[in-house]
Amino acid sequence: MKKTAEVVIIGGGIIGCAIAYNLAKKGVKNIAVIEKNYLASGATGRCGAGVRQQWGTIMNCTLAKESIKFFETAKEELQYHRDIEFKQGGYLIVASTTKEDEQFKKNVKLQKSLGIPVEYITPLEAKKIVPYLNTEKIISATYCSKDGHLNPFLATDAFAVAAKRLGVNFYTDTEVIEIKTKSKKIQSVITTKGEIFTEVVVNAAGGYSKEIANMVGVELPVFSERHQILVTEPVEPILKPMVMSFSLNIYCQQTPHGSFIMGRGDSNEPKDLRTTSSWQFLDEMSKTVTELLPPLGKLRVIRQWAGLYNITPDKQPILGPIKEIEGFYQAIGYSGHGFMLAPITGILLAEQILGEKTSIDVSMLDKDRFERGELVLEPSVV
Repeated sequence: MKKTAEVVIIGGGIIGCAIAYNLAKKGVKNIAVIEKNYLASGATGRCGAGVRQQWGTIMNCTLAKESIKFFETAKEELQYHRDIEFKQGGYLIVASTTKEDEQFKKNVKLQKSLGIPVEYITPLEAKKIVPYLNTEKIISATYCSKDGHLNPFLATDAFAVAAKRLGVNFYTDTEVIEIKTKSKKIQSVITTKGEIFTEVVVNAAGGYSKEIANMVGVELPVFSERHQILVTEPVEPILKPMVMSFSLNIYCQQTPHGSFIMGRGDSNEPKDLRTTSSWQFLDEMSKTVTELLPPLGKLRVIRQWAGLYNITPDKQPILGPIKEIEGFYQAIGYSGHGFMLAPITGILLAEQILGEKTSIDVSMLDKDRFERGELVLEPSVV
């Protein structure tokens, strides 16, 4: 392990790897990425793997739009040797309540104003896109054909391989146990394999971001919560877009390999770091999906798992430096959507660390917005 680094990034998910790649691309020569397990072992490798631009806030729409633009040419940009399995099969998001329908009309107006190719459609039009859809459960829908799905392990590896090519050092199976500071400045990072002296640390630890921040005496306004997913046996393609409903609490898509991945949230989940699976999730998920997409009731469930959402009060991330500790940057609190926003996050954090003007003004995503009461709540989350 190197004894010094210009930047130490804590977290080897897609966000940490994207930040490392963009810093190295800009000429930073000595970067260390610390991951306590293997790359993409946390939330990245446990996510539903969908990417969408259909959000209810300008910020999330803008971040997602730029990230999808990157994913469209990521294989070439990163000079990756494999297909990252990016398939733009679209997202069909259905409304089942009048309140949700009104929100969708506002969302579509916002999304169109930002150049996102989305349409507000009727249940009949939605059924033409997904013939197996039970339209008795919905009153309207929105559809964007440019949304889609990609493989989280391959996407993360693509960033990591490109970063390594530029000289980034990755330390897996290595846990951060202490961060030393002096006069409110970062001094070093102590790991299970040694100490790295540095003046810049990026907290990209996902579900464990609060614990990392506590090492330097910073209290982040986030909490982590288990979200569960299941996958079915593979079958012939019958579902092209991701089908999602916020009010019915479901997202479901068929992967390129034929399996269906589906998940839902649970407001009763304890706020801790557990990633176990439960029979209650399987029961509720099965009921919901068979009501909305009846033919899926015939499929066998192969396995289920869980990952951590790292959640902020307004469901939007915390990006950039904090005032308490000089040299301590955050890329956390994505509330379940870090995977799809990773490409633009990598660019923005690199720009912030190097003191450049950011490609997108993300000053509103600072940690102190919660103290100022300047929250902008994201309504479109499962």
